[in-house]
Amino acid sequence: MKNLLIIAYYFPPSGGPGVQRVLKHIKYLPDYGWNPIVLTVSNGEYQAIDESLLKEIPKNTVVHKSKIYEPYDLYRKFTGRKKGEAIDVNNIKKEGQKSKFMDKVAEQIRATLFIPDARIGWYFSAIKEAEKILEKYDIDAIYSSSPPYTCSVIANKIQTKTKLPWVAGFRDPWTGFLTTPNRWFLPAAIDRKLEHSVFKNATVVEAAWQGIIKDAVGKYGDLNEGKFHHVPNGYDSTDFPDIKYKRNEKFTLTYTGSLYGRRNPNQLFEAIEILIDSGKVNSDDLNLIFVGRFGAEVEEMFESASFADKITKIGYVPHSESISYLLKSEALLLIVDEAKESQEIVPGKVYEYLGTKRPLLVIAPLESAIADLIYETESGLVAHQNQIDRIAENFLEFYNAWKTGEQLYEPNDEKIEQYERKNASKKLAGILDNLTK
Repeated sequence: MKNLLIIAYYFPPSGGPGVQRVLKHIKYLPDYGWNPIVLTVSNGEYQAIDESLLKEIPKNTVVHKSKIYEPYDLYRKFTGRKKGEAIDVNNIKKEGQKSKFMDKVAEQIRATLFIPDARIGWYFSAIKEAEKILEKYDIDAIYSSSPPYTCSVIANKIQTKTKLPWVAGFRDPWTGFLTTPNRWFLPAAIDRKLEHSVFKNATVVEAAWQGIIKDAVGKYGDLNEGKFHHVPNGYDSTDFPDIKYKRNEKFTLTYTGSLYGRRNPNQLFEAIEILIDSGKVNSDDLNLIFVGRFGAEVEEMFESASFADKITKIGYVPHSESISYLLKSEALLLIVDEAKESQEIVPGKVYEYLGTKRPLLVIAPLESAIADLIYETESGLVAHQNQIDRIAENFLEFYNAWKTGEQLYEPNDEKIEQYERKNASKKLAGILDNLTK
């Protein structure tokens, strides 16, 4: 068995979508001849904590940890936020959405000093710990998981020293993405230099969606597109509790994950208001469940809706519990961020949605990667963010099917099952095998 050094900030007890890709690679790579040795942080400040995921780490997995210096408590103090208050869901604003003065100042500090991101305080201790790992184990290759992009910067340094094959894994694009701080020219130039160096030096770049590849090769004409590989996210059917769908007394539409400025339910709520006002939908029939973490502006949307009493808001829950909400629902809600990247974004959660075989109500561009995936798997209905009438039509189609007891969609099981997580790990193992022949 060959040894793979995995550099990842998001690792149990971290919750949320960022941890799942690495966790499943660690679970399934040994089946294909690769033994993961993990380097992560000892004191990460995660947006969500899920202690249940610690049980999913295989018992024989070696995990090394080192200290990180994170600026978030200082940031909260500076901006007047409470200790522990979520920052990410309150920082990703819609275009033109106003921020408080102190938030703007703090954002400029972040954009100027924390390059490529606020996890750069892990760099030196990670390099030191990696050197210990390299002395102790015979490492055959390196894998880094970004964001945070600091993981790629760390791996770049290690690869430069060791000349080991390196697969740089990306779940999102780097510079110019919707989560990127608005940097002035000097820090922006430094950030781009780091990005270009990573893409140039990595032996292979593994991307969770095709848009990441298009973004990278579109920015830097000297990159070899052949080194980029699309390894999609997926779902792990072994995570799913044994729950069979039974028709609910109320039409239950469920969303799991984060909602914030650029990803919000406003258009859906407008569509439901139209249907209620026209008498096509009885609000007493509705149960709209939102599970996860929500920005302040989204909380206001929940409270101001005329059907606010039909909205069930649930905070972050363990991963398996989140899946159980999906399995029990009539339909699942998927919302893609309103951004220039909307046509390319493929949220990791969509694969878990697909794995439930429940129909999806999707708000995303009609000509987009996410729409193509829904059509390929025959899993639901799609409407653009600005098509309120079409969103209403799609919602009504699901609602009427519930009323009459019809099965609205028969998903394509064969197409869905190709997105099992073990298949992604098999593909990564194949890439690693080719690099270490």
